Amino acid sequence: MRRFLIDTDTASDDAVALVMALNHPDVRIEAITVVAGNVSLKQGVQNALYTVERCGKQVPVYEGLEKPLLRPLETAQYVHGQDGMGDIGLPLSGRRPADGHAVNVIIDTIRRFVGEITLVTLGPLTNVAVALLRDPSTASKVEKCVIMGGIGFGHGNVVLAAEYNVWVDPEAAKIVFESDLPIVMVGWDVSQRFATFNDEEAEKIRSVSPLGQFCVDIQRCLREFGMNELKLVGFDLPDPIAMAVALDPKVATVTKRLHVAVETRSELTRGATVVDHLGITGQEPNAEVVLEASRERFLRVLYDAVRS
Repeated sequence: MRRFLIDTDTASDDAVALVMALNHPDVRIEAITVVAGNVSLKQGVQNALYTVERCGKQVPVYEGLEKPLLRPLETAQYVHGQDGMGDIGLPLSGRRPADGHAVNVIIDTIRRFVGEITLVTLGPLTNVAVALLRDPSTASKVEKCVIMGGIGFGHGNVVLAAEYNVWVDPEAAKIVFESDLPIVMVGWDVSQRFATFNDEEAEKIRSVSPLGQFCVDIQRCLREFGMNELKLVGFDLPDPIAMAVALDPKVATVTKRLHVAVETRSELTRGATVVDHLGITGQEPNAEVVLEASRERFLRVLYDAVRS
């Protein structure tokens, strides 16, 4: 049984990623920690708790940091809806998180299971960065850290040069990428190319089960944003394809050890993941960057989860 620790800013695509991990047969989720990002911290906690409940599981959910390290929080509710879950009328209030702070839980869980934890990050890296600042040795105790964030190739989804999770707290991302964490980076470019769903493809998932219906219906606002603003054929699922890589590493078909730096100073390129594909900087690689993925294997993991 593999041990996962998931850090999330739970909105519509995060929820699908949680469903995939919660229903995977050989994964034990030790904790879900929540960070502010797509929605406020409080809303993200409620969304995570609702998703766990919807899957019929019992996994503790912990509150983390409610804003980026040095900047005001800029949510993505214009993408995911005011409640982060498509504004489809779900009962997303009234649930209580577990006692304890997410940063302490990250440190303590990794310390308790040295070399066993797969850390999966689905949101801004604020919680993880503070954990590393408090205990830098945390980085060397993780088996693997799969990050949904940044861009390996191509353009961003919030500004031209950057993906949202890194853009919203670039200082935290810089700390994480400069740590000793064994990082696997799954950028938004991977989702755009291998995890986008048109209406017909979405309906196939929706028809599988009530859980499949939930996973598609909560993308209502994301679908509108994807089609109108990103010029996609429907919606894409960045966090689920990152989770698929964590659950089944063979989902990543082309990866390369590369050096990734994070831009924090320029407003024009704030949050850009500067990937040294040619080795121009001479700096040692600090991440396994996923460049291509198997849509077939990704869909297999997704369909298995919603059939559970």
